[in-house]
Amino acid sequence: MSNPNPAAARIALVLGATGGVGGETAAALARHGWTIRALARHPDAARTAHPDWTWIGGDVLDRDAVVAAAEGASLILHAVNPPGYRDWDRLVLPMIDNTIAAAHASGARILLPGTVYNYGPDAGPLLHEDLPQHPTTRKGAIRVELERRLSAACADGVRVLILRAGDYFGPRPGNNWFSQGLVTPGKPVRTIAYPGKTGVGHAWAYLPDVAETFARLADIEAELEPFARYHFGGYWDADGTGMTDAIRRVAPDKAKVSPMSWPLMSLIAPFNETVRELMEMKPLWRRALRLDNRRLVACLGAEPHTPLDVAVKTSLEALGCV
Repeated sequence: MSNPNPAAARIALVLGATGGVGGETAAALARHGWTIRALARHPDAARTAHPDWTWIGGDVLDRDAVVAAAEGASLILHAVNPPGYRDWDRLVLPMIDNTIAAAHASGARILLPGTVYNYGPDAGPLLHEDLPQHPTTRKGAIRVELERRLSAACADGVRVLILRAGDYFGPRPGNNWFSQGLVTPGKPVRTIAYPGKTGVGHAWAYLPDVAETFARLADIEAELEPFARYHFGGYWDADGTGMTDAIRRVAPDKAKVSPMSWPLMSLIAPFNETVRELMEMKPLWRRALRLDNRRLVACLGAEPHTPLDVAVKTSLEALGCV
């Protein structure tokens, strides 16, 4: 592996810059003085939104393209997932293998947005970074293997930073329950379809706050452990009504809250791959999973936190819902 290049210490390669967490984190890194280099399949279209970033044409599934794009960078943000929750079993692990190869070649630290998928019921309701990971879903098993490969790469000299968070929401639509389930982008909020059960807590993560957390950690990257893992607390909805109440407070019309129709989804699932993949996540809405962020707060002093109503209003406005 190449030694990190001090002259390139402020170059970050972003994989997934056109997505929610990738785009928000790239913007936060840029605000903190990082030079952004983004790999995208359609760079000309992406360049319009951020002409000050360096856009490189390529696919994260092309190892040579990822390695070449990472040359001279000291950070690689791996913020890519198959669209629509589909094809995880075929694509997720080859994607991370290519990022690992690029980190070996460049000496860059890998930044990974993590999830709670890794944890099974035995982890309990409060999740800290070192708990055993015994997931009961296929996606969870893939995430465990993904992190195992990163840990193995770390033993071989690659540096890694994982920031696990709850369900994302924010001003960018994407693979998240907020914009694909609770509300519909481009339409007024008349009904809020909530996937969980009343009385069961749920963790939410506002994307701009997650992005700012990544940027603050990147600023002190040299001080972090080689295999650094942190949990982002975000918004803890203690009984499953906090998020829906916030939407109703900031939306012009007082929307009705209705349970998501899981039985209907189960009927659609055999004919719709996205719905089929979403069905697998149902157990995560049936038990409380709160992320313990004490390690993160000890590191940064505080976790970035936008007031919930402000975050929800910003998200709904950007999604064209108000």
